[in-house]
Amino acid sequence: MKIVTKEISLKTSGQGDLVNITDDLRILLKESRLREGSLLVFAAGSMFSVAACEYELGLMKDMGDLYERLAPAGAVYSSGDNGFGHLRSALQGQSLTIPFRDAKLMLGARQQVVVAEFDAARDRQVVAQFTGEL
Repeated sequence: MKIVTKEISLKTSGQGDLVNITDDLRILLKESRLREGSLLVFAAGSMFSVAACEYELGLMKDMGDLYERLAPAGAVYSSGDNGFGHLRSALQGQSLTIPFRDAKLMLGARQQVVVAEFDAARDRQVVAQFTGEL
């Protein structure tokens, strides 16, 4: 069993930004030389999250609309002005596990890995930890 930990650095454009990192993860998997195992993806940040979904313009708008309905930006929160960002991130989640086999992520046909920003534009880190066999 081997563990390989890498990071993806990216700059988000601000609240509501959704970034497809699937190709980055595929490159890192290839570089790891692992053939079979699991990938843990972790969005490092309290207002930053990760999801597996179809990265399609209509769905990305729907996701933004859903976040606004569940945790409205204009509401009053006990945690302060950015409470909505913390809640949205907590609802979405900061980690995701994806199996891989034959050095390929076992995602569905239209499934991608997307990170979501719930704060202002930021420099962000996504941790990709591969556990598996050569």
